[in-house]
Amino acid sequence: MSKTTPPSPQRSTIFGRGSYAESLRIGEILRKETVGGALLVAAAVIALIWANSPASDSYFALRDLKVGYEPWHLELSLGAWAADGLLAIFFFLVGLELKREFVAGDLRQLNKSIVPVAAAAGGVIVPALIYVVINLASPETLRGWAIPTATDIAFAVAVLAIIGSHLPSALRIFLLTLAVVDDLIAITIIAFFYTSDLQVTPLLLALVPLALYAFLAHKFRYFFGLKAPAAWLILLPIGVVTWALVHASGIHATVAGVLLGFAVPVLRSQAAGGPDAGPGLAEIFEHRFRPISAGIAVPIFAFFSAGVAVGGWEGLGSALVDPVALGIIAGLVLGKPIGIMGTTWLLTKMSRAELDKSFKWIDVFGVALLAGIGFTVSLLVAELSFGQGSLHDDHAKVGILAASLLAALLATLVLRTRNRHYRAEEEAERVDADQDGIPDVYQDRT
Repeated sequence: MSKTTPPSPQRSTIFGRGSYAESLRIGEILRKETVGGALLVAAAVIALIWANSPASDSYFALRDLKVGYEPWHLELSLGAWAADGLLAIFFFLVGLELKREFVAGDLRQLNKSIVPVAAAAGGVIVPALIYVVINLASPETLRGWAIPTATDIAFAVAVLAIIGSHLPSALRIFLLTLAVVDDLIAITIIAFFYTSDLQVTPLLLALVPLALYAFLAHKFRYFFGLKAPAAWLILLPIGVVTWALVHASGIHATVAGVLLGFAVPVLRSQAAGGPDAGPGLAEIFEHRFRPISAGIAVPIFAFFSAGVAVGGWEGLGSALVDPVALGIIAGLVLGKPIGIMGTTWLLTKMSRAELDKSFKWIDVFGVALLAGIGFTVSLLVAELSFGQGSLHDDHAKVGILAASLLAALLATLVLRTRNRHYRAEEEAERVDADQDGIPDVYQDRT
């Protein structure tokens, strides 16, 4: 009597399709970020041209113009207002998006969140190590080790739009999650490693409006009604007070943005779109503030931060051979793909998982190259590391711009070769044979 061989257990896959609702939500976010990315690039180009034109003095005079109320420690230059104030809106959305992903999104499932989160960590650690190795002989420049750790999602999706890439939703979600997680890691680094002259009293006082903000945010339906379209008008002043106190404490004020984002409640029933759920506060805030972040805050920050007087070809050459610029370029262009690819590959081997049949490792490599576009947060960390307008800061900006451009070009070369395959996958994701409003590929899990 012959024995029947038991079927081998099915291997888990990574980069498989998530839910259709999640795909739609991420797609909407990335469409807004595409517009924001175009504005960001335009603002950076204008700043570079102005800073290297005969009228360059007017650019730096504008950037360094101080406004605000000094007794509250708020007499800041316009460049500092952009970095400390406007970027707090960007980081508020980072905190909000990450919380939504892990509470109501597909990433609340460990098997779906572990890969992008671990890959993001690898994409932070390896670039930082590469920068440290290159700058090991120069202690004064080691402070910039965190510059090549972040991914600029707006810049990255703008590149995808420019090259006409039909990157499938699974890879777009992976890219967005990577960017959000390493932005969170970057803001944590800023809070712990770039805080000087900590003032305990304002920091403790900041906990009072933060707690009030969190309480009202979680009870907003009780206080402001079922749909609460104007709840943000009540909570916004409390958030501003929290931001001002965190700023006075010596901790970079963008940290307040993340904390406020985490304080906003996210309910799974609201994310699922139940008939009586109405828009949740997370949805209200995301709708109100993402256009402000993508269309105003980040482009203005890029305008004030990207302007660097290169000094002609000779100045550009001297900047590019500076260990600061070399460490940044190597970290973003080499370290990012090595860290992301290496971590993802290692996880597949350790868990005996395999790539979804729709993808190949070259696809992961293309996304990892795209993640080497580190612009907004990298510029912020460069200023915190060396001080705005210093020689090392200028060289760091040259390195960031050069690395982001090089990463965009390399990612374009890789992803364009796979565009025909991506287009076929995109068309498959649109097929709805039973006409129930949900594409068939999101229903067929066999």
